[in-house]
Amino acid sequence: MAFHHKILGIVTLLYLCLFLIHIIYFAAKKEKIKSVIWFVLYGTLGLQTVGLILRWLESYQLGIGHAPLSNFYESLIFYSWCLSLILVLMKKRLNYPAITVFGALISLFLMGYASISPSIDRNIQPLVPALQSNWLHIHVFTCFIAYASFVVSFTCGLLYMFTWKNIIPSKETLDEINYRSVIVGFPLLSAGIFTGAVWAHYAWGSYWSWDPKETWSLITWIIYALFLHARLVRGWKGKKIAILSVVGFASVIFTYFGVNFILSGLHSYAT
Repeated sequence: MAFHHKILGIVTLLYLCLFLIHIIYFAAKKEKIKSVIWFVLYGTLGLQTVGLILRWLESYQLGIGHAPLSNFYESLIFYSWCLSLILVLMKKRLNYPAITVFGALISLFLMGYASISPSIDRNIQPLVPALQSNWLHIHVFTCFIAYASFVVSFTCGLLYMFTWKNIIPSKETLDEINYRSVIVGFPLLSAGIFTGAVWAHYAWGSYWSWDPKETWSLITWIIYALFLHARLVRGWKGKKIAILSVVGFASVIFTYFGVNFILSGLHSYAT
């Protein structure tokens, strides 16, 4: 087994530990446990970064050097990494275990699925011709950072529906974080769609072909555009915005998972 696989296996266990530490926090309600949560999150993100870099370096040793962003296995790991990065970068706003526990749980699912699913090829493979472009890095990075931001939006929208006192932030706080996370994610999703169109022209000779992945990316973009329009122009807040954030993330999930497994198209290599 390659060393980077062992590193990423440890990362998966750390995400499990991170989730369990959150459970302990909810049971004990000790503020000191918050520091432990962030310590473990920082360490997990750092080790996951090392694992990704080692996989990148190994690809060069195999003579097929490319960033670890080219297949479904690598995208799962990278999505998890982006989510942890967003949590760290937004720490001042996200210092609420009720929010970070969702990040830990989703990252655990992504890493666990990447590790144990029998249908996923974990080997480093040569890039197919369509992926042999520097646009790959920009397109994938912007899209997945956007997707990670939308996890935060979804979490806040979901929590808004509940009223557990002393466990979740106030509704005003959730509403504000929801909005701020979409403010981060929407421009990045827009950049991802734009760079994807440029890349498509480079790879296939057309900026837009209504491929299922392209179509659902556009649907996702429209939902979050409606979110911002409703918030900034119509003045929507609270439950309506929370529902839009949940619907938007459902579209994200279908764009990422559903299109790969249910529909076929030019992006089928992502599986």
